[in-house]
Amino acid sequence: MSVLAKNKSFIGYALSMAVVLIALRWLEVKFLIYRHSFEIYAGLIALIFTGLGIWLALKLNRPKEKTVIVEKQVLPPQEFSRNEAECTARNISKREIDVLELMASGHSNKEIADALFVSTNTVKTHATNLFEKLEAKRRTQAVEKAKQLGIIP
Repeated sequence: MSVLAKNKSFIGYALSMAVVLIALRWLEVKFLIYRHSFEIYAGLIALIFTGLGIWLALKLNRPKEKTVIVEKQVLPPQEFSRNEAECTARNISKREIDVLELMASGHSNKEIADALFVSTNTVKTHATNLFEKLEAKRRTQAVEKAKQLGIIP
């Protein structure tokens, strides 16, 4: 006789007890879920938001750009020498150069007039003459052109 045939009743009782235990555990878990459903749902939502917070923190703290250190040799400022030939060719006076330098440093007409002890209208006249001589329409264009020509530093 085989072992299975000898212990048939014992195996049957063991299987039926296992089924009953599984059913009882399933009912116990089901009862716990019904009784504590709010706590379970709140815990699941807390876990989801904790995971979301960790993910977001890691994403925001990640460096966006790689830092590159570039070493460049810095030369001392060179002595500026005005292009007198260009000033003579364009017929730019010393006073107009003074006005142009103050324009380049960002001063308004009133501030230039105060610095040079002239009227605002005189500054406007010098500026108009400079625009014409440097073939510019605006102050920024005049300053850029004067720098390119070597009239101002």
